[in-house]
Amino acid sequence: MNTPAAATADPSAPSIWSPLKIQAFRGLWTAGSLFFVGNAMLNMAASWLMIEVTGSSFLSALVQTASFLPMFLLSLPAGVLADTTHRRELMLRVQGVYAVVALLLTALSFAGWAGPMTLLFFTFVLGVCTALQSPSWNSTVSDVVGRHQLPQAITLVSMAFNGARAVGPALAGLIFAWTGGGAVFAIAVLTAIGMSYATKRWPPAPPTAGKLPAERLWGGMLSALRYARHSPAIFAQLVRTAAYAGIGSALWALLPVIAQQRLELGAAGFGLLMACLGSGAVAAGFFVGRLRARFGLDTLATACCVIFAIAMLVGALVTWRPLVYVSFVLGGAAWMTMMSTFNAATQTSASPWVRARAASMHTLCSLGSFALGSALWGALSGLLGLPVALSLAAAGMLASVALARPYPLRVGADDEVTQVAQSDDVSVASEPEFEAGPVAVEVVYRIREADAARFLDAVRLLAVPRRRDGATFWRIYRDLGDPTRYVERFIVTSWADYLRQRSRATVATMELESHARSFQLAGEPVVMRHYLAERSA
Repeated sequence: MNTPAAATADPSAPSIWSPLKIQAFRGLWTAGSLFFVGNAMLNMAASWLMIEVTGSSFLSALVQTASFLPMFLLSLPAGVLADTTHRRELMLRVQGVYAVVALLLTALSFAGWAGPMTLLFFTFVLGVCTALQSPSWNSTVSDVVGRHQLPQAITLVSMAFNGARAVGPALAGLIFAWTGGGAVFAIAVLTAIGMSYATKRWPPAPPTAGKLPAERLWGGMLSALRYARHSPAIFAQLVRTAAYAGIGSALWALLPVIAQQRLELGAAGFGLLMACLGSGAVAAGFFVGRLRARFGLDTLATACCVIFAIAMLVGALVTWRPLVYVSFVLGGAAWMTMMSTFNAATQTSASPWVRARAASMHTLCSLGSFALGSALWGALSGLLGLPVALSLAAAGMLASVALARPYPLRVGADDEVTQVAQSDDVSVASEPEFEAGPVAVEVVYRIREADAARFLDAVRLLAVPRRRDGATFWRIYRDLGDPTRYVERFIVTSWADYLRQRSRATVATMELESHARSFQLAGEPVVMRHYLAERSA
């Protein structure tokens, strides 16, 4: 489907504030907002402490890498766990570890033992905790609102996250200048405890017990990657997310260097720069829905790329502080507008069974490329200087506009994600074990020669949902001995995977299947056969 982005907007969409009327969402969102603030404060304090201790722009940027690299490494496994295990237990354990580790960092900082390697190690461990709980928390928050409120809920979460980037660093800068990093780290401990309270107070629903065993970690990861690769809307959004975050990470990673070397600011001034970016991001949340509806996703993306590129150029070349502050407010608005749009488009394009993994893949592409980009731009800044590194990033941001042609953006339609229950009867003499396989499935059609071309056009559209929902192979064959006989053949890894594939069918998939079957010769049934691979001798 190639529905224009602007056409998918609903003029009667709920207010941006409507999810906050739901008590569970309001409680989880509030606790999450405070946790975001505490985490932003911790990262700012670690970055500034690093540049004070070492004076190295590379090591300061590496703090961002240590914080966000776990998202790249663990987001997808964490998404599988969120889709297949009890989220409450997972979240509470991870939040407990986060609080203990942050408490240790607090003690080391007060004792004066927080050196460069200590900062990187503890920042990395805390990043691991954040990566493991993020898909579960995002899914829990999304599950308490209806699908029609999901874009508003995601925008509110994005506003909270980016608001934390405004409030957290500014508050951390003041506290750091007054008492040092230890007090900042202690606040992060308290926010983690608050997140644990909210998880206990409004726990996620336990996993639904069903006929099929839960997917294993590796199989669940492969399912998510297969889904993303064969879902054009999600694949396009993930590519665009990775490009935008990786290039745009230059400004965030080099912000301490801009503050200290270009603008000659202290910790409080660095916090103010972060506040400018964050406040712009929060302000954009009030208008992003109307901007998407009016201009469409790709036009909006182009504008955001241009605005953020200008902000990077100002950071690279300008030393007049008021102009830098204004450009960073606009840059923060552009950043939040694009990242929340990517996230909302990804989650609304994913079926419920894979939604946590879709959110984790968005996180993987955004924060993973952010972490790698931070290291790259930090290294380039050390080698070539800050102005050159940021100018190169600005040029890359402008060049990324060309991705709109091969990877257009759009919001998923309801029929693409609404699952349809299928009969458990699969016409086999005896059901094999769940792990038996591979399983080959054949669907035999009888088609008039005059209808062959139109039938082939219709049946080929089934390749995408078959592969997306579990097939490792798909092809349509013509019988050389009978020109009216066509066989659709696809293979799945196991019998359990085949049953999962059937359970994942959507309204759109069933419409495609019905259209292909409409060419069947009258009075001739469509025949489905199943084959189980035998072990070779």
